[in-house]
Amino acid sequence: MSDRFLSGPVLGIETSCDETAVAVVAGGRVLTNRVSTQIPIHQRFGGVVPEIASRNHLLTILPTIERALADTGLRGPDLAGIAVTHNPGLMGALLVGVQTAKTLAHAWAVPLLGVHHIEAHCWAVMMAPPELPASSTDWPQPSLPCLALAVSGGHTSLYRVTAPGESELLGATLDDAAGEALDKFGKLLGLPYPAGPHVDVAAQRGDRTRYALPRGLRNRTDLAMSFSGVKTAGRLAIEAARTAGVDLNEDQELAHLCASYQDAVVTQLVRTTLRAARKYDLKDIIIAGGVAANSQLRADLSAACAAEGRRAWPTPLPYCTDNGAMIAGLGSSLFAVGRQDDPFLLDAAPTKRPSLSVRKQQRDDARRPKRSSS
Repeated sequence: MSDRFLSGPVLGIETSCDETAVAVVAGGRVLTNRVSTQIPIHQRFGGVVPEIASRNHLLTILPTIERALADTGLRGPDLAGIAVTHNPGLMGALLVGVQTAKTLAHAWAVPLLGVHHIEAHCWAVMMAPPELPASSTDWPQPSLPCLALAVSGGHTSLYRVTAPGESELLGATLDDAAGEALDKFGKLLGLPYPAGPHVDVAAQRGDRTRYALPRGLRNRTDLAMSFSGVKTAGRLAIEAARTAGVDLNEDQELAHLCASYQDAVVTQLVRTTLRAARKYDLKDIIIAGGVAANSQLRADLSAACAAEGRRAWPTPLPYCTDNGAMIAGLGSSLFAVGRQDDPFLLDAAPTKRPSLSVRKQQRDDARRPKRSSS
């Protein structure tokens, strides 16, 4: 089902954080997906150092583009367009990708488009699955409008997606992101960076009922989420276990603690997502972002959707974490409906979308009667 995508090849560039990623997508199919990771570089710091990330993007961006083009046998002028992440993200990191894309688009005389990083995560599930045979010309996709749960180390939000590049923020975390909560908990346990995936692996061997941890905002009726409380509860559980003489270096006890903590995070995500689906009567639910690779989230949300006659669409694993394929994919769909940017005017914009509190204030201000100027 490639009618949502441009038939010609689109180059996608992603440098919003610590991955230099480049891909080529044509007709909704990923022709190549190259990622130059910085995980070994940032591992010794226990997190991403923005200045170091930006400098390494400078070193790897052109070689990664060259390898991606070599994979497909394409030259720059053969491209139907270039899509690049221009927001949100780290300012220095974004600038490397945006300036490179602008220069190449001008040099090769091809269209350019700036892409929103989170919208690209949500659109990645629309592309052909990586395991689809090359001979196939059709594949299942969510029906629009649909609900998208975008969940990562920096973002945890719910969107109503109506078209490529058109989404409405319905709800979001009031404090920490779910991915951050998993990473920080794993770091306290001494798990390698990034710790979230290691928590998931350990949790698969554990009993999620062993430790009682809060699920967060249980009595809320809106679509807000919060993970600061479970972060604190997780830290206290670790401290209490160590004080009681529990050996958290013992594999099985570590697994129980990880399973209990992960269940607290995932339960809130699933509960809030289903509440949004009911409220807005949306049948198809996309699971997007780096934490969409979490095995419990994929399983629990899929089961909850099936129980209510809804369909869950977990993003294919290669397109969950930051990658160029999702940027090229959304760019391809936007080019197909005539969208493009001026290569001389496109700029990096690191700011996030308005928070729920800001949106509420804007609505309240709009409703408040205006004073007469007389």
